[in-house]
Amino acid sequence: MHVLVTGGTGFLGARLCERLIQGGHTLTVLTRAPQRQPARSGQTFVAWDDPAWQEGLDRCQAVIHLAGEPLVGRRWTPQQKLVLRESRVATTQRLIDAMEASHARPPVLLSASAVGYYGPRDDEPLTEASRAGTGFLAELCQAWEGEALRAETLGVRVVRLRIGIVLGPGGGALTKMVPPFRWFLGGPLGSGRQWMSWIHREDVTSLMEWAMTRPSVRGILNATAPNPVTMQEFCRALGRAMRRPSWAPVPAALLRALLGEVADVLLTGQRVLPEAATRGGYRFRYPDVTAALRACLGPDAS
Repeated sequence: MHVLVTGGTGFLGARLCERLIQGGHTLTVLTRAPQRQPARSGQTFVAWDDPAWQEGLDRCQAVIHLAGEPLVGRRWTPQQKLVLRESRVATTQRLIDAMEASHARPPVLLSASAVGYYGPRDDEPLTEASRAGTGFLAELCQAWEGEALRAETLGVRVVRLRIGIVLGPGGGALTKMVPPFRWFLGGPLGSGRQWMSWIHREDVTSLMEWAMTRPSVRGILNATAPNPVTMQEFCRALGRAMRRPSWAPVPAALLRALLGEVADVLLTGQRVLPEAATRGGYRFRYPDVTAALRACLGPDAS
């Protein structure tokens, strides 16, 4: 298959592209700076403002849309909220507009979203059938998914992936969490009772390829491991993997002072279950957080 990928140079997208190339697919990768990307067999980098990708859209058998500014890392000022919205909603709109103008539409669109769609929900188990939550992130995800859904009116099979916290070596959430543990200062954020819906990078990329190649898969797909854990449980597992204690919780008040509204994403959570993937027969390589962390960190994690 020829696949158009956006966000293909990031922590998740780069590994997805590797997997797809290994599977025999050829790729066109949309990026803001194609000149900075190394040449690779089976993969062509194209700038968003280059009309070539729109002209070649009718030759694609699938589109995977992962583009988006990182959600956590900067305070959510009004300007940053606009950046987050533009990088998700506006890029999705541009992609669907290009599909609409194309002579032949790609049969399938996989569009990223996030478990933040569900909003803070305490201990409530959440499946693909659960209602949307409230707050900036939930509303952003709803708008993001709403643009992707426009492709269904064009006859495109749409899969909306609500992705949890992605764990993997060399990047992602662990880059912020590992250093305090190395210095024996690791511990949960806030109370530690908030749920973490996580997934190993190998599973989320495998799940994307699985969904792309199965015509029966459509609609919402929770891209989370089947065994979510609380923040406290996660930090204990991380401490064990690194042979370090998990004893120094970060006070909620300090997080809010440092991060503002972003802190609410870290101090609340969702207990999200991948019911659609499990029902569809997908088998997780890393269903357990302890094994997932050990795979990410390796035998010399400490």
